[in-house]
Amino acid sequence: MTTPDDHPRPRRNHMDLEPDTVERDLVKLVLTVVELLRQLMERQALRRFDVGDLSEEQEERIGLTLMLLDERMTELRDRYGLRPEDLNLDLGPLGPLLPRD
Repeated sequence: MTTPDDHPRPRRNHMDLEPDTVERDLVKLVLTVVELLRQLMERQALRRFDVGDLSEEQEERIGLTLMLLDERMTELRDRYGLRPEDLNLDLGPLGPLLPRD
């Protein structure tokens, strides 16, 4: 005679929480938020450049900061095997979180 334990049913809402997957998914979420903020900062900086309300020193500092942030983002994506498009969350009917360049 078989018992329910002999033939376990697959669990529908079971999540396989592997340490490597959890870390990568958390990094993906954090990098998505940082990328969103980076793009917003970049757009704001471009507007301020166009308006001309920044000194030459401020323009250089902002440009260098954005360039360094982009480099660090690339390094972190590479470390965790992520592509830029992996950071663009699909918001269903609202479309993608990040604009597609």
